Order: sequence, then C-alpha cells, then structure tokens
Amino acid sequence: MSAILRYLNPHGKINYRVEILAGLTVAMTMIPESLSFAILAGLSPLTGLYAAFIMGLVTAILGGRPGMISGGAGATVVTLIALISMHGVEYLFATVVMAGILQFMVGAFKFGKFVRLIPQPVMYGFLNGLAVIIFMSQVEQFKVVDSSGVTHWLSGATAYIMLGLTLFAALVVYLFPKISKAIPASLVAILATFLLVYVFKIDTKTVGDIASVKGNLPAFHIPSVPFTWETLTIIFPFALVMGSVGMIESLLTLSMVDELTNTKGNANKEAMAQGTANLVNGFFGGMGGCAMVAQTLVNINAGSRSRLSGIIGALTILTIILVASPFIEQIPMAALVGVMMVVAIGTFQWISFRIITKMPKSDIIVGMLVALITIVLHNLALAVLVGVVISALVFAWDNAKRIRARKTIDEAGNKVYEIYGPLFFGSVAGFLEKFEVNEDPDLVIVDFKESKITDMSAIDAVNKLGYRYQSQSKTLRLRHLSADCKAIMRKANSPVEIEASENDPTYKVMPK
Repeated sequence: MSAILRYLNPHGKINYRVEILAGLTVAMTMIPESLSFAILAGLSPLTGLYAAFIMGLVTAILGGRPGMISGGAGATVVTLIALISMHGVEYLFATVVMAGILQFMVGAFKFGKFVRLIPQPVMYGFLNGLAVIIFMSQVEQFKVVDSSGVTHWLSGATAYIMLGLTLFAALVVYLFPKISKAIPASLVAILATFLLVYVFKIDTKTVGDIASVKGNLPAFHIPSVPFTWETLTIIFPFALVMGSVGMIESLLTLSMVDELTNTKGNANKEAMAQGTANLVNGFFGGMGGCAMVAQTLVNINAGSRSRLSGIIGALTILTIILVASPFIEQIPMAALVGVMMVVAIGTFQWISFRIITKMPKSDIIVGMLVALITIVLHNLALAVLVGVVISALVFAWDNAKRIRARKTIDEAGNKVYEIYGPLFFGSVAGFLEKFEVNEDPDLVIVDFKESKITDMSAIDAVNKLGYRYQSQSKTLRLRHLSADCKAIMRKANSPVEIEASENDPTYKVMPK
C-alpha cells in the first residue's frame, strides 16, 4: 500500500480531500473544451469526451509528472481537421494510433530531455500567447448560433446576464481563497453560479446548449482503413504533426509544473505515457490529445500535487457520460468562462513586463515573436520551434564572435596559440584567421585548455590548418584536449598531432 501511495505522490503525503475536489473541478472545466473542439473538427461530441477520459486516466497513472492534466486538447485536433474532412473519422483514429506510437518512441529513445533546450524567453512567449488564447476562447462563449446557422454575439438582457454571471464566478475564484482554502475556489465558483441560476431561474447558456454529454462506455474498435502503403502516406504526415504538437505542449506543461511546484518530472516517462494514451484513444474512439495547460493550472492552483486528482477527474468524466449528464448539462457556461478567464490572467507572465528592460533585445524579440505566432496561428509547436531556432542562432552568433587567440613563444622557441572560446561551425572562420602560417616556426602548439572542439566543422578547420602547416614542412600539435575531443578527432582520422598530458581537461563535449 505504501508503494502505491509513493507512486501516486513521490514528493510527499496525499491530501485526499484536496485531490478529490481538484479532480472534480478539473473535470468540470475539461468537458466544455472537449465538446467544443470535437464539434469544431466535425466529430461526435462523445469523441471529445472519450479523449478527455482516456488521456486523463492513462497519463495520470503512467505519466512522468504528478499533477499534470491531459485531455482532448484543441492544439492537437486542429492539426487533423483537414484529414477528417478529406478522409473521414476512421482515418482520424488510425492517425491518432500512429501519433501515439511516434510519441512513445520519443520517450523510449530518451529524446524528452531536449525540452531542456527551450530558453526562458520562449517559455515566457509561449505562456503569454497561451494566456491570450485561453482568454479569447472564453470570449467566444458570448456568441450563439441562431436557427438559421448564423453565429452572432449575444445581445440585450442575454448578454448582460452572461456577463454578470461570468464576473460573479471570476470574483468567487479570486475572493474565496481569502476566506478559506479548504475547497478549491474554482469548484466553489462553479457550484455557486449554478445555485444562483437554479434558485432564481435565470435563463442563460448552459453546457447542454453546446451538446449532449450522455453516452456509453468507449468500445474497442480497430480503425477501418486499408492496411496499405497509400494509407500510410496519408496518415503519417498528419500523425507526425499531431505527435509533435502534442509532445511539445506536454513537455512545456511539464516544465511549467516543475517550476510552479519546485519539483522535477520525468520528460521521457511523460512522452511514453502521452503516446500510450493516444494509442488507446485510437482504438477506443477518442480524438486524441495532449497535456492541457489551463486545466493543469486549475489543478495546481487547487492544491493538487499527486496523480490522484487526474485519476478522479478522468473517472468523473466517465461517470458524467454514463449517468450524470442531466445534471452537468445544466451548469451555466458563464461559471466555466469565469473560472477559465481567471486562469488565463494567472497564466500570463506579468513578470516579463517588469524585467523587460533588463533582458537582452534578442530575448525580448524572441518572446514577443513566440507569443505572436501562438496567438495568430494557434500553432504552439511552430511558435516554440521558431523561438528555439532564433535563440540558437543568436547564441551561435554571439559565441562565434568570442573566439580569441593569445600568442606566445615558449622556452624552446615554439609558437603557442592559447585559444579562448568554443570552436564550432560559427567560429571556425575567425579561428583560422588567427594563425600566421608563413611566419610561424617549425613547431606550432594550439592550446585548447580554455576551448573545445565541438563539431565536424571544428574538426575540419583543425585538419585544414594542419595541412597548411604540413605544406610548409611544419608541425601542428594540439594540447590540453579533453578525452571527448581526442576521441572525436581520432574517429575522424585527423592527421594533426595530439599531445597527452595529466593536466588535460575532463569536461565532455556532449554531457548526458
């Protein structure tokens, strides 16, 4: 029993009351989003709810980050809308299965660690853009579709009632923690708004106005698609995009929770859990998904720190599907909108404004660009990828300018070049310019004590330099190379002499 409890929360004891209430709150906030995105993609509402249940349960049990919530996220399903419209729902299920396999492989081959390469400005931009998306998606709830299928804004008394109830729910979320933290403020806000509408018989938009949430247990079903090469060529590109988007959002959410809770999750384990959950989704009629940042924040803000809240949330969704749909369909949408708007405001990294004058200009541009791409294109994967690429290029450019060489003559009359700064593809041109081949003596020593050979471009530069000295019957010798640098030089069959010494550095070119 103690082993199970440690697995549910490896970071401490479990507060069952907090975990159960947090799970219930999370379930309430997941349902409208899962329904909305399923309908947006032209799917049955139950396809979204099944995804919320399956993703939530599997990742809560197997995931690498207690406290994280996964479900039928819009970020992944929007990548499949074109596939659904062209080939139908069965191809969707097959694609979700393949995306799950790809994600599982990311974790199995331990590629999840690459989330550490995401710079802080990219995280700021990602979260700020996401906060705006969450907020604006709630504003969309102030629209309604009339009998002719035309969408328009609520007006008159209906609009004022929706706005008033939303502000009421938001105020409860904000003020209730000042009174008590025994019950999650989000759950109190939902229940209080529901009671207000029920007691005073207020006519307002409810969950049931989006779609019915009643259904049966998800059934096992092998996607009805031809098992041919043509099918693979159709679904693989979509699976790759969906898997990438889901993986990036999930691992970013994991990093966010690590920072909020001052604990450390397992990125590779989370990747395998996400892949397993999507694999199960494809065989049980779900639209697939990934980690949900807003619902994760609701969960963390409610005090959850274990796997139990995610399990409770997933089982609550299943219970609602089977037996409790009449009650849930009466929950006012204004209650959920108010809760999520407060979450959006809390998600926004206001500190990024306070430190903006202290950040390098390149970091400011990266953060703003990531936020802009996230908001305009709703493509989180592209936004993060662009941010990482630009940050990497700026880093490479800055380091390329830092290559320096100190030139001295030792007691034996040999010329010594002490290199400072990393030798890599960006700095090789500057490195080669430092040498005076024609004027140098017969033996030239290049000291790498304050530098390192990091890539193929660096190896090639050293080899070219060696050949230039050889052409003039001179010898080039490398000194103070680390074991890793020596290994990659020997592997490349470098003709340059390498001097061995007890004082050689012990760093590694690529730490594990």
